[in-house]
Amino acid sequence: MWISPELAETVAAIVDEGSLEGAARALRITPSAVSQRLRALEAQLGRVLVVRSKPARPTEAGSVVVRLSRQYALLGHDAGVALGLEGPGRMNVPIAVNADSLATWLLPGLEPVTRSHDVAFELRREDEDRTADLLEAGAVMAAVTSQREPIAGCTVTPLGLVIYDAVATPGYVARWMPEGITRSALARGPLIDFDRADDIQSAWLRERGVEPRQPPRHYVPASEDYAAAVRLGLGWGMLPPQQSQPSIEAGLLVPLGEPRMRVPLYWQQWNLRSPLLSDIREAVVSAARAALESGES
Repeated sequence: MWISPELAETVAAIVDEGSLEGAARALRITPSAVSQRLRALEAQLGRVLVVRSKPARPTEAGSVVVRLSRQYALLGHDAGVALGLEGPGRMNVPIAVNADSLATWLLPGLEPVTRSHDVAFELRREDEDRTADLLEAGAVMAAVTSQREPIAGCTVTPLGLVIYDAVATPGYVARWMPEGITRSALARGPLIDFDRADDIQSAWLRERGVEPRQPPRHYVPASEDYAAAVRLGLGWGMLPPQQSQPSIEAGLLVPLGEPRMRVPLYWQQWNLRSPLLSDIREAVVSAARAALESGES
């Protein structure tokens, strides 16, 4: 069955903009025309494609159409470049990435691509355990993820291991751990989680023989702000060496000891023969392997 690129683009615009009105503005047509296109494609496929919520969201069938639209756009971009017809900023590439990678190594990795391609990146920040869901839904073209098994229609490339160390301020240790980093001290002292899906502090506690539900928690859902909260002494937390080592050397943070937590990361992207996607993968993999520890476990 042939799906018109124009109709698929309309569904993707509704999902991206969150409403039919927003899609109309993005596509420079009337809301009535957006509605007519959506109804036409839903009638053609015999499926509901968009849930009319606020914001609008795709159904399972709608996610397939959104993904198809992005693939149409990517192939069209590559063809335009090959023909010398593509203009600046013509290709938007959405990528899902975890907060710590975004705050440390990913942006320097992507920068060279902006000098060799007319591309605009849309970075979607999400926990590494959930970035693959955005790829599977067609919301992004590629993802930094902890998921090793490939999403259907995608390729997987190992990036390396993210290292996390448990750290706290000397003042925090003096207040909450005056007799050492014991189980009872860890059960009392507050810690900092990124959000309610963040499990790395809990995993460290379990390794130390502490029930993770015991200590109080702060939630700070931004990588730099999270590191700042740890440096301010709100609680202890797990930080990668890129964020913790300068403060440790300055005496502003102290390590709380083993174990070091190691999280393997992978690059998943659509399995399409695209010069643009190939160059993005090469740049991301190069940056990750320079910043991360080698290995997959």
